[in-house]
Amino acid sequence: FQCTGSHATSGELFLHRPPLRLWMQQELEMSFIPVDENSDFPLQNLPYGVFSTKDNPRHRIGVAIGNQVLDLSVVKHLFDGPILSKHPHVFSQPTLNHFMGLGWEAWREARVFLQKLLSASEPALRDNVELRKSAFVPQTSAVMHLPAEIGDYTDFYSSWQHATNVGIMFRGKENALMPNWLHLPVGYHGRASSVVVSGTPIRRPLGQMRPNDDQPPVFSACRLLDLELEMAFFVGPGNRLGEAIPICDAHKHIFGMVLMNDWSARDIQKWEYVPLGPFLGKSFGTTISPWVVTMEALQPFVLPNPIQNPKPLPYLCDGQPYTFDINLFVSIKGGGMSKPATICHSNFKHMYWTMKQQLAHHTINGCNLQPGDLLASGTISGPDPENFGSMLEMSWKGTKAIDLGNGQSRKFLQDGDEVIITGYCQGPGYRVGFGECSGKVLPAKLI
Repeated sequence: FQCTGSHATSGELFLHRPPLRLWMQQELEMSFIPVDENSDFPLQNLPYGVFSTKDNPRHRIGVAIGNQVLDLSVVKHLFDGPILSKHPHVFSQPTLNHFMGLGWEAWREARVFLQKLLSASEPALRDNVELRKSAFVPQTSAVMHLPAEIGDYTDFYSSWQHATNVGIMFRGKENALMPNWLHLPVGYHGRASSVVVSGTPIRRPLGQMRPNDDQPPVFSACRLLDLELEMAFFVGPGNRLGEAIPICDAHKHIFGMVLMNDWSARDIQKWEYVPLGPFLGKSFGTTISPWVVTMEALQPFVLPNPIQNPKPLPYLCDGQPYTFDINLFVSIKGGGMSKPATICHSNFKHMYWTMKQQLAHHTINGCNLQPGDLLASGTISGPDPENFGSMLEMSWKGTKAIDLGNGQSRKFLQDGDEVIITGYCQGPGYRVGFGECSGKVLPAKLI
C-alpha cells in the first residue's frame, strides 16, 4: 500500500510553497483588532474554538484574534466562497465537527476569507459598528468548551527519548525500546468521554496498585500522580470502513492541533498494564487546550522529518516534511505559591513519528476515522533533563526531587497542584500560540 500515481499539487499541499517562513509574513498585514507582539492569537494564527457567554449560554464557534473572539455564527452570511457560501450552517453548530468534515479546501477558503475580513484595510467588518458590536466577544467574557464532539481518542507513544527513558527505568538500558517501537507508531485506544477542556479540575483517582512486589495488591488513592506533556490533532474528513488513508493524502485529514495533558496514575498503571496496556491509570482524565490551531497556521514552522533508522515499511514512508517547531512549557503552581514554576521546556520537533505516519498507520487495517476524532502524540521529551515531559522522567522514577523554588519540591503531583501547559511557534515579530492547557488536582473521593 504505497502512494503511487497520486501526487499532491502545489494547490493541494501547503508544504510545497516556497519560501516557507517568509510567505506568511509577506502576505499579511495588520488586523484592525489590536494584537500585542507576544499574543498567541495574531492574524497569522486564527485558531478555532467553541465558546459561550454568561448572557448567551448557547455554544458557538469562534476564532481568536488578539484578546477577542470573533463569533462566526454572527458573520456566517459574509462567507462568499464557492464552498462555504453553500455550507454557512457549519458555523451555527455547537461544535467544529461539521466544519472539520468539509475538508482542507473549505478550511483554506475560511482562512483566506477571515484573514481578509480581519485585516486593517478591509472595511466590511471594521466599519460596521453594529456588526462589530455583536460579532466580537472579549476573551475574558468567553467560557470555553471542548471544540469538538470527540467520538474516539487514540494516544500514541511517539517520542524516542521518552520511550527510551521509561524503558531504561523499567527494563534497563539494553532493552529500553521494545522490538516493534522503531518499526511502527505504537499507540492504544484511550477514553474519549474523559477528555476535558482546559480549566476543568482533575480528581485524584482510586484504584488497585502493588507498591511492594512481594506483597498482595492494595486499594488506595493514587500515590504517584503524574502529568504528561503532549499535543494532539483533530481528524477532519474520515475514511470508509475497510479503506486505508495513504500517507500522501494524510495531510488532507488533519485539521489542527491542541495542547494536551494526559494525566497518569503511575502506580495504578504499573500494576494493570500487562498484558493489554493502560486502562484505569489513564482513563480518569485528559485535558486539552480549547483553541485548535490549524495546520495552515503552523506551515511556516515546518521542519525536516527525523531520520528514521531502520527505514519504515513503504506505507509509512513520506518525503514531505511534517515536523513542527513548537516551543512547549510545563509549569506547576502548588498551594501557597504566588506564581507557577516552570519545570519543563520541550519542543514538538523531538517527535520520532510524524502525525501523517500516525494517521496512515491507524487506518492501514481499514479502521475508519471520523471528523472530531482525537489522536495524541504521547509524552514529548527531548534529549536533556529540562526537556523531559513527565515527572516520572524529571524525578527519575521518584529518586530525586523537582525544585519548584521557595523551598517547594515535588516528585509527583500533590492535591491542589495546578499544572499549566503552554506552547507557541515564534515567527518574525509574531507568534502562533495555543493558549493554555491547565487543570488543578482535587483530592480523591474515597468510598
